Amino acid sequence: MNDFIDMFFNPELILKVLPDLVAVGLVNTLILAISATLIALLIGMLIAMALISRHRWLSWPARVYVDLLRGLPVILTIFLIGQGLPYMGVQPFGPSAYPYGIVSLGLIGSAYMAEIFRSGIQSIHHGQLEAARALGMSYGTAMARIVVPQGVRNVFPALTNQFIGIVKDTSLVYVLGLAVGERELYRIGQDMSQRVGNLSPLVAAGLVYLLITVPLTYYVNWLDKRLRTGKVPVIIEDAVDTTESEGAHA
Repeated sequence: MNDFIDMFFNPELILKVLPDLVAVGLVNTLILAISATLIALLIGMLIAMALISRHRWLSWPARVYVDLLRGLPVILTIFLIGQGLPYMGVQPFGPSAYPYGIVSLGLIGSAYMAEIFRSGIQSIHHGQLEAARALGMSYGTAMARIVVPQGVRNVFPALTNQFIGIVKDTSLVYVLGLAVGERELYRIGQDMSQRVGNLSPLVAAGLVYLLITVPLTYYVNWLDKRLRTGKVPVIIEDAVDTTESEGAHA
């Protein structure tokens, strides 16, 4: 029992690695996750709109994109993008592997975000789009002001869950060979564990991950419950009311 505690929960090693985990690992993990999520949200929405398009020249490439990035292992995609582009001489971000890790996670996340957005948008009754068109709104305006906001609201818990997944996937960016100051939580814990021959630093890294993911998980559950019971304010009705007023004045 003592050997088990010493191998996984050595307090001296945990306290020793904790400053680097917080000052370097946590900061880089959040930068990687938040930056990748922003990319995923932007591209994911564009891909989602292409998926629901009536034009096959838009929907088919979007479907291939989603199936490809969702079907490949995350670590393989990160390596192919993060190492493949520099090997080909394509270095828009310079020699550092850090931005390539962000782009890789963003592209992977965008495939999942696209399906989440698509399901949310298609869950909105088609009658709302028809009503908006009847009020004189164009298709694009009706989608942007009426349908899409409601769809995003419905799938917000799923989007938050995807962010949690991206936070955990940042642990795979180590395959790109990050510099010392660019290491995320997992790599810092792994490096020290290899030096001291003890897994306590990795356990410490895991605990920091839990400090991020567990509160977010409970938040998702709380938000999902609020959405199901209708206790989250609905702002979309304001857009409809505004449109109706504009139509009346016209």
